[in-house]
Amino acid sequence: MTNPSKKDWSRLLEDALWAHGTAYRTSLGMSPYQIVFGKTYHLLRKFQLQELDELRLEAYKNSRIYKQKVKKLHDQQILRKDLQIGQKLIPGKLCSRWDGPFVITNIFPYGAVQLKDEQSNNTFQVNGHQIKPFYEGPAPII
Repeated sequence: MTNPSKKDWSRLLEDALWAHGTAYRTSLGMSPYQIVFGKTYHLLRKFQLQELDELRLEAYKNSRIYKQKVKKLHDQQILRKDLQIGQKLIPGKLCSRWDGPFVITNIFPYGAVQLKDEQSNNTFQVNGHQIKPFYEGPAPII
């Protein structure tokens, strides 16, 4: 605590008295601070830990509120598609522009759709968000 020459004791006196006054005494059943002031000495660290817990809980609540707001905004941006079995579609980015149209053969829960290629009779599943409706225009007159 002090150096060998013991000349810096006055600098450390305040800390030593604080430690002596707040330390628990087995013979007294309490600290001298508690005898003098009638209450226990609360270390600043305990307050910091409580404050840290409160800040953590507040951050958790704010995070949950933020996630709810983001989910609400995201859900508003999603376009709901009315898909029916037998409807003709183009599978968006999944195939070449020259492939298709494909026909819906089955609609699964959570947005998955089974499509059938009319030319080769192959079936495959795609995400319902990645398909686009196919509109047949009038036949060209040659």
